[in-house]
Amino acid sequence: MAVRSFAEEREWQPFHTPKNLAMALAGEVGELLAELQWLTPEQSAAVMADELAGARIRAEIGDVTIYLVRLAEVLGIDLVDAATEKLADSARRYPVGRSRGSAAKAPQ
Repeated sequence: MAVRSFAEEREWQPFHTPKNLAMALAGEVGELLAELQWLTPEQSAAVMADELAGARIRAEIGDVTIYLVRLAEVLGIDLVDAATEKLADSARRYPVGRSRGSAAKAPQ
């Protein structure tokens, strides 16, 4: 609700088309990725221990979340329902016995 109100108060609805929001979301994901891109796996796992780097990561995740929430609002998608359905589908595609310890992609 806060995200919708923020956009409505500024009369940004004409600009918040699914395409524009998806593009903005991708851009913000890119900014998040840029914060982690050249870190080693160990450095990326410990990034939040660095106050400045952690603040940048937190801000980028905030941006990603805002655009994802707004995109879902515009499309009429309940994010919790969509994630729950996707997790159930993934559980079927990646049963524990066959998938434990493996990063192999399941067939469609």
